[in-house]
Amino acid sequence: MGLYLVTGIAGFIGSALGRALLAQGHEVVGIDNLSTGFMENVPAGAAFFRGDCGEAASYAGLLPRRPYDAIFHIAGQSSGEVSFDDPLLDLRTNTGSTLHLLRFSLETGCRRMLYASSMSVYGEQPDGAVREDAFCRPTSFYGVGKLASEHYLRIYARYGISSTSLRLFNVYGPGQNMGNMRQGMVSIYMSMLADGVIRVKGRPDRFRDFVYIDDVVRAFLACLDRRESEGRELNIGGSGKVLVKDLLDRLLSLSKTPARIEYAGETPGDLFGICADPALSRHCLGYSPQTDLDAGLAAMYAWHTGRDAG
Repeated sequence: MGLYLVTGIAGFIGSALGRALLAQGHEVVGIDNLSTGFMENVPAGAAFFRGDCGEAASYAGLLPRRPYDAIFHIAGQSSGEVSFDDPLLDLRTNTGSTLHLLRFSLETGCRRMLYASSMSVYGEQPDGAVREDAFCRPTSFYGVGKLASEHYLRIYARYGISSTSLRLFNVYGPGQNMGNMRQGMVSIYMSMLADGVIRVKGRPDRFRDFVYIDDVVRAFLACLDRRESEGRELNIGGSGKVLVKDLLDRLLSLSKTPARIEYAGETPGDLFGICADPALSRHCLGYSPQTDLDAGLAAMYAWHTGRDAG
């Protein structure tokens, strides 16, 4: 069985990935600074180290007895809106952490890195599904940092580190941080249902591509076995094009209490609309989403309301 390092293991995606690796019988080491993650999210059975991937001193505790079979770099500041608060912090957290991990990989003999990139690297695109070879012009500091990390990963391939960057679209599902009102469109709107008012920034005809957490985990795991994914940037979408107003209708249909929708303002750097062309990830990973949007929203809502009731 393999030995894997998962950064951001106390967060939404990192914890789900860690649990899946452990369920397959692998050994998992995780690191998180707990700035947005929670200790209770860390999977039982994982060796946990509290530290910041953007600081060189954090890596002393992660030295393995043998080289990691792969590093899953999930940690980072994950909000385009928040990136405008402190662009330098965003750069250190996202891009700086990638450079530290690449150096750590070389020093410890790890030759495989799987990176959680983002649809934000694309910026505004024509009204249609975006392919990986589209010209990238990010509109947020977050997107700039994610794109820079992809370029650094590509350069480090010259030194023997094989990487795959998964450009994740709008991830949602059970385990998401429902208290973070600046990251995660589904979680933000779903958490507002109980208040009776969903406050939406931007127009109702904006659109997104929503991908369920289990499908994201499957995509990461597929990278371990599919050589075709090495050296690639791959879209990981799910629902295809869904208008914001249609997402809201779906959420309202789940709630037992009525809620009204208020549209006001906009989010800095927010994209009007984007969805994934899935062809390359299907070819390289055999990836296709297994959870449709209605089923995924229902599962997330049941988890959310059940948690509150408990």
